Amino acid sequence: MTGAAANDDDATDTHRAPGTHRAPGASDAAAPRPAATTNTATHTTSDVLVQAGSIAGGVHLHHHRPARTSPVPRQLPPAPGTFIGREREIAQLTAAHDAEAGRGATLIIAAIGGAGGIGKTWLALHWAHRHADRFPDGQLFVDLRGFHPNEHPMTPHEAVRGFLDALGVAPADLPAEPAAQLGLYRSLVAERRMLIVLDNAHDSTQVDALLPGAPHCTVLVTSRDHMAGLITTHSARPVTVPTLDDPGARALLAGHLGEERLTAEPAAASEILRWCAGLPLALGIVAARARLNHSVPLAALAAELRDACSRLEALDVGTPRACLETVLSWSYTQLADDHATVFGLLGLAPGSDIGLPAAASLVGRPEREVRRALGHLERVSLVQQLGAGRYWMHDLVRLCAAQFARRTQPAAAVDEALRRLADFAAHTAHSADLLIAPHHAPIALDAPAAGCRPQPLADDTQAWSWFDAERANLMAVQHLAAEKSWHPQVWQLAWTLTTFQLRQGHLQDNLTAWKAGAAASHHLDDPRLATRSHRHLGRAHAQLGQHDEALVHLQQGLAGAERDGDRLGQAHTHRAIAVAWEQRHDHQRALDHARHALRLYEELDAETNVKVSRSHARNEVGWYLAKLGHYDEARRHCDRALEQSRAAADRSGEARTLLSLGYIAQHTGRPDEAADRYRRALAHYCDLGDTSAQADTLDHLAQARAPHAPSEAREAWQRAHALYTAQHRTQEAHRTHQHLTDLDAPV
Repeated sequence: MTGAAANDDDATDTHRAPGTHRAPGASDAAAPRPAATTNTATHTTSDVLVQAGSIAGGVHLHHHRPARTSPVPRQLPPAPGTFIGREREIAQLTAAHDAEAGRGATLIIAAIGGAGGIGKTWLALHWAHRHADRFPDGQLFVDLRGFHPNEHPMTPHEAVRGFLDALGVAPADLPAEPAAQLGLYRSLVAERRMLIVLDNAHDSTQVDALLPGAPHCTVLVTSRDHMAGLITTHSARPVTVPTLDDPGARALLAGHLGEERLTAEPAAASEILRWCAGLPLALGIVAARARLNHSVPLAALAAELRDACSRLEALDVGTPRACLETVLSWSYTQLADDHATVFGLLGLAPGSDIGLPAAASLVGRPEREVRRALGHLERVSLVQQLGAGRYWMHDLVRLCAAQFARRTQPAAAVDEALRRLADFAAHTAHSADLLIAPHHAPIALDAPAAGCRPQPLADDTQAWSWFDAERANLMAVQHLAAEKSWHPQVWQLAWTLTTFQLRQGHLQDNLTAWKAGAAASHHLDDPRLATRSHRHLGRAHAQLGQHDEALVHLQQGLAGAERDGDRLGQAHTHRAIAVAWEQRHDHQRALDHARHALRLYEELDAETNVKVSRSHARNEVGWYLAKLGHYDEARRHCDRALEQSRAAADRSGEARTLLSLGYIAQHTGRPDEAADRYRRALAHYCDLGDTSAQADTLDHLAQARAPHAPSEAREAWQRAHALYTAQHRTQEAHRTHQHLTDLDAPV
């Protein structure tokens, strides 16, 4: 069973300094996510950047990180190596683009439709690469998984979140609500000449939310659906991709094998073309086998296809009766046993792609063996290598692979393989979590299943990269584990994903993960896990502004901690509840919970991290006392909290407490002391790279200086307003704008 360390460090909490309300999704961590390395071309972003400048008193505002530039995304996968024919469809796409270029409307130039394996994506990529010079501001690409055999179609919110990453939006700048993220995406592409490829869409509804509102963008949509809604509502140009005609199919096969080989065996070549029926995917797979076996005559390959066709059934509605399953069955039967096992299990793995270490654990064999097997599968066109060590299957190939696995592998063996993958995900994510957040409390995991080899990660940079590559797959594995009732792995993945998801602004996914984690926790032996789950689920709701739901779960978490005698859990939960009540402006209730937390921490002060939490709680008591007007008592608490934070070298805690002391001084007639405290807090937040807290502290500083030094107040509010605007904190931006207006109004 899964357990947890006794000390539940609250490092993953999103507590702010009292009175410092962070933009949802931003992180308390000073360490930024490493910059993406895939896109090197950049241009100046339209975001508001706060440049280096001085505030009276000698504090210089600067970013811990270099000034950001917005990357020019180049997300297109490689163009197909062998592309034959489709002159009519290419001409349609080009004509549609040219015709729409002057209309001033969003350029949905084409809804590319056709059956699975027909070559829709190849056509889109071929055209996109050929005309890349028309889109100097970059290309966005997403596989919407509309017909993925094992996964639900991608939500528009998930796709937009990936686009914002590609467009260089920092996690701290992400708005919390999906609608606001969509608005930001549309704003960022509004003045850019970009190509947006929405591949493998399920229907018009999925696509509609992803359309930019800009006149300069071009959108290519591929789907097996006819996309009637898109055509009707947005005047999309339909481009239907049929099977290849006989000359086109022969030209494609010749492109793979060479004209001489087809000419040497014309009857066999004709029969292969007949069985593949113009389906490029089938032709590519047959050609790959023929290339690897030059000594095998084409007649032998044609005979194998002929014998297998009696077993053929159409794979899905709209798929031509093209012997694709026959081709795959034939290819599968030609695989060595170990290669066939790898092929089948890959089809069962959740997620859109898979890395080599994960595949090795799935199969339960050393990486070197699995790498060789994957290399062979790539050579016969059953898998495609997306990059170093990452592999992808066409969804029809994946469907057939899963069917082969279920037919040939015992159910117990399939479950064992998927459990190895779940253990790989949980153990590697746990290691990665501790690398990006060393202060995060570890949890106790059982030894991984036999054959599972968690991926070793050397440092936090590797951990960030691994999370970047695997996050969506980890969510898919958690969903699979929930379906299988593998409750420990479900809970472990919720826990280990929390830090990364919060730092990267994946608030909806964090909520989803903790809903699953909370449900799983009730099936585990340790009741403390349910307590923790309710606390994290409550916080996940609060981060999305769902305060009623947040309080329900936080109260459940508190009741569980009290029932279990978990005083540390009680303390953490009381602090979280205090913040929830402060958000409702009930400072007395917030104070009551903060005081309760402080008493508990004082009883549990033997460990350093508890002492850090204790100093934070003491500062929060002082803050709520100040909000209630009890300034003398508030100052005593905050002075002591400041000493404790400095003794622990806790820069974040020191900044929070200086902010509280500044507020107290401001409201007790000591404006110079208030300004000094705020400036010191500001200096800490600048060093920590915490731009959200910088904005709040500047706002406090401006309020303190407005009656005495209007010019300094104006500069501070201008900087706060710029930061709030860049962080999409609309209420705060509006408030600071109003302060500036009032400041400049004639007396």
